[in-house]
Amino acid sequence: MRPRLFTPGPTQIPERVIAEMSQPLQHHRSPEFKQIFAEVSENLKQFFRTAGEVLTLTTSGSGAMESAVVNLLSKGDKVISIEGGKFGERWGEICRAYGLQVVDIQVPWGDSIPAEEVRTTVRQHSDATAVFMTHSETSTGVAFDVKGISEVVHAESDALLIVDGITSIGVLPFEKDQWHIDVAVSGSQKGVMIPPGLAFIALNDRAWDRAQNSDLPKYYLSLLKARKALAQQSTPFTPATTLLIGLRLSLEMILADGLPSFWEKYARLAHATREGAKAVGLELFASTPSNALTAIKVPDELDGHKFVQTLREKYRVTVAGGQSQLKGKIFRVAHMGYYDHLDMVSFASAMEMALQDLGWRFELGKGVAAVQIAYATAGK
Repeated sequence: MRPRLFTPGPTQIPERVIAEMSQPLQHHRSPEFKQIFAEVSENLKQFFRTAGEVLTLTTSGSGAMESAVVNLLSKGDKVISIEGGKFGERWGEICRAYGLQVVDIQVPWGDSIPAEEVRTTVRQHSDATAVFMTHSETSTGVAFDVKGISEVVHAESDALLIVDGITSIGVLPFEKDQWHIDVAVSGSQKGVMIPPGLAFIALNDRAWDRAQNSDLPKYYLSLLKARKALAQQSTPFTPATTLLIGLRLSLEMILADGLPSFWEKYARLAHATREGAKAVGLELFASTPSNALTAIKVPDELDGHKFVQTLREKYRVTVAGGQSQLKGKIFRVAHMGYYDHLDMVSFASAMEMALQDLGWRFELGKGVAAVQIAYATAGK
C-alpha cells in the first residue's frame, strides 16, 4: 500500500518537479543559476499578483513572518494582531519577542471576524504602525476576509497591512496589488508545490519606505540586503538551489494553466471533500472554510488521536490532527498541492474505513459517493 499525503503542508509534489530537482547541483553564483533565479523571481510576481518585487528567502514561512516584523517595525512600536488560530497567534508571539506593543484581537478558533469589527480596534489604536493577519488559518481551516480588512485598515489608519498568505497565495483568490496589501508572505511547501525550505515576501512602496527606518535587529533576514542582491539576480546568502530549480518548473506549470484555474480546482476539491464528510455524519469545524484545507470535527464518541493514527498506520494516509486546544478534536485534510478529484475519493475511502474500525456507525460507501457526486455536479 503506497503512502498518501494529505497534510496542509508539506503538500504533494508533481512527479515532474521531483525529477527536475534530481539534476546535478549548480553553483549559486554561476550565470546559469542566476538565470534560473531571475525567471523564478519574475514568475513569483504573477503568483503573488503584484507588479513589485518578490523576495525569496531560504527559510520556512515563519522566517518570512519574522522578517516582516524585524524589517518594517522599530523599537516600541504598537501593532494590532488578529489572532484566530495558531498561526494568527504567531504574529503576536514574534512581535512580543522583539519588545513591540501588541494589541490582539481575539477571534474564537473556528470563526472569522467581520471587517467592521476590526474597524473598531483600528480606530481605538490609530497610532498602530501595522496590522497583522492570517488569510487562511491552517490550524482551524478558516478563511479571513483580507480584502475587506484591508479596506478598513487603510480607511482608518496609516498602518501597514501585513498578511500571512502561506496557505492562501496560489490557492485562494488573492490580489496583492488590487487589494492594497502592503506586505504578503508565503512558503514553498504549500501552493507552489515544492518541498519545505523556501519562503517569499512581497512589499509595496509604503512598506519599503518603512524598511529604510526600521531599527529592530536583523542580519540574515535583512530585506534590504535581499533586495540589493535581487537586482543582481542573486541572494545575499547561499540559497536552496535544488528547491529553486524545482520552483522554476512548478511556477511554469501553474502559470501555464492560470491561477484562476487552480483557485477553481481547489474550491471543487474542498466542496467535494466536505460533502463526503457530512454524508457519513461528521461535522465541519470552520464557519468560513478555506479551500486550502478542510477541518473536520472528530465525534465525541471517538478518540481523535487514534483516528489519525489508524489512517496513517493501517491505511498509509497521513492527515493533520488538531493543534493546541484542538488536539484530538479535529483532523485536517489538504486540497492545495498536486491533488485531483480521485485523490479526494481515495481520502474519503480511507476515512470511511478508519471510522468503521473505530466503531462509528454509518452506511459504508456513502461518503465516497457524496464526494463523486459533489465534484461532478459542482458549478452545474
